[in-house]
This record gives sequence, C-alpha cells and structure tokens, in this order.
Amino acid sequence: MNAEGEKYELCVKGHLDERWMVRFEGMTVKTNFDQLQSPITLISGLVPDQAALHGILATIRDLGITVISINRVETENE
Repeated sequence: MNAEGEKYELCVKGHLDERWMVRFEGMTVKTNFDQLQSPITLISGLVPDQAALHGILATIRDLGITVISINRVETENE
C-alpha cells in the first residue's frame, strides 16, 4: 500500500445519476453498458485504508445497489 492508499474499481448494477455523486466524493463515477446494453456504473479512485473501503461498501449497501465486482488496481509504484 502506498502512502495515499490503494486504487480500487467497484462495478455496480445500474446508472447512478448526479445526485449520488456526493456520496462518493473523491471518486470517479462513470456509467457504461454491459454486453446486453444494461447500464453499469464504475466507481474508482484512491481509498486510504480498509475502513474507508468498508465505508464505501456500506454506502452502496444502504442505497440498495447491487455490486458486480470489486478490484484493487495496481499502480505504477507497485
């Protein structure tokens, strides 16, 4: 882990519009479409520690959003 944290990409089902962006402050939120043209949202960015990651997951749970995948992304420093 670097001093700033670790980069994660979380893929969730559906489209998150602008009003949800504040819940994921500091993260990049992008909507794409899967092979069936169903909307999926990619939430990515640096997460300072495991407690912060669990906080993001708790927010996703509280919003009733279905998680498709969670991946730690290796950075150039690793």
